[in-house]
Amino acid sequence: MILLFISIVVVSHSQSKPNIVLIVADDLGYYDVGFTGSKIYETPHLDALAKQGMIFDNAYAGAGNCAPSRACLMSGRYTPRHGVYAVGSTTRGPKKEMKVVPVKNTNDLAGSFVTVAEALKQQGYATGLFGKWHLGKTAATKPTAQGFDVYFDSRENNPNKKREEPKDPKGIYSLTDSAIAFMQRNKHKPLFAFLSHHAIHSNIEAKPSTIERFKKKGLDNKAALYAACIFDLDESIGLLMGWLKKSGLDKNTLVIFTSDNGATQQSSQEPLRGNKGSYYEGGIREPFIAYWPGMIKKGLQNSTPIINLDLYPTFLTAAGNSTIKQDGENLLPLFTAKTLTTIRQSIFWHFPGYLNEPVIRGRDSIFRTRPVTSMRKGDWKILLYHEEWILNGGIKNIDNNNAIEIYNLSKDEGERYNLAVINKRKRDELVDELLAWMKSTKAKWTVPIDSLHQLDDSDSGDEN
Repeated sequence: MILLFISIVVVSHSQSKPNIVLIVADDLGYYDVGFTGSKIYETPHLDALAKQGMIFDNAYAGAGNCAPSRACLMSGRYTPRHGVYAVGSTTRGPKKEMKVVPVKNTNDLAGSFVTVAEALKQQGYATGLFGKWHLGKTAATKPTAQGFDVYFDSRENNPNKKREEPKDPKGIYSLTDSAIAFMQRNKHKPLFAFLSHHAIHSNIEAKPSTIERFKKKGLDNKAALYAACIFDLDESIGLLMGWLKKSGLDKNTLVIFTSDNGATQQSSQEPLRGNKGSYYEGGIREPFIAYWPGMIKKGLQNSTPIINLDLYPTFLTAAGNSTIKQDGENLLPLFTAKTLTTIRQSIFWHFPGYLNEPVIRGRDSIFRTRPVTSMRKGDWKILLYHEEWILNGGIKNIDNNNAIEIYNLSKDEGERYNLAVINKRKRDELVDELLAWMKSTKAKWTVPIDSLHQLDDSDSGDEN
């Protein structure tokens, strides 16, 4: 194991602003951790953190894959506001199977957005990003131009590191070491450390000793590698939390752990439907822990639907700026076992494009998703599919065009029973609200295809 930065300095807690540590895994599914019920993957440190903090069992990513979810998190805005919908292109997959023209993707989070890091920096925070950014490399969009004092990514600094360092093939421990070093350097002022792991995104890698651990448990090579990568990630979080506690810094630190989107098809999320890239529960529901000694009671579980763009107003309110206005909601009242200060009725997703490679129990056998706009309101979930809506009569033919799916998640979290033609009153209520939200956010619709030349958008994307 890489030597961890172990020098311990007791710090003063006289500062009123809390430190904020955000840990985001990459492609970690809801059921890929022990505290949500996994019987295969071992996450003892996360399980212990969950017992010391609060679990949210209806926490969501802002989108079904990496870049748009991270853009939502950093900007505090829904996808129609920033235009980052996919990695590289919204025309991912066989063009001959596409029935509408997707909205063109924006690859970078524009420098005009005030990110959560910039907003915290304005509140006097030292800010550091350790790991994946994925939102731009230009002078105006790189991390150090978007509010981070310090940026370190083991893969960018040494892209061959995974081949040269068998003890840390995924860069998990070097990112953790760097985050700890940053926190120690800035221990006398409020700090925001964003630990943005590449694990467990493909190509999946892990320490040989950890892989062997799971092979001995009877897993085949592929399954053992997946389990080992999760185990290494969990171990690094244990090292980070151990340092926070030994330094005394944890007493004034809010720690959030979650993932950027659902698991790939390698890991079934049953009973949840779908995987990364889809807008069924398996693609967007995430593990989520909030830990803050003295502020968050131990061992609580909260079922309020939340979404990762809620973290922006939550962090800013904790830092002393309660006037921030974003698309999300301040979660601090929930963390303290109260209710949301503003009772939010619904949360939304808008993906006006195509992603290749079908998911487990998806809508079709070609794409992970076709263009879709979705909403969760209480126990209800609606998905509006653009192809059928635009080409087959929209609201005038709503009973027959198969454009709408609605599910009662309290009774059917697996989204197996579409109630759109059974509970028409609820369907119409949800459709009206969803369309009103699209209008209010100026969400762009896909349009019918006049020729294949309209689908010339590149299929490029270095990640799925």
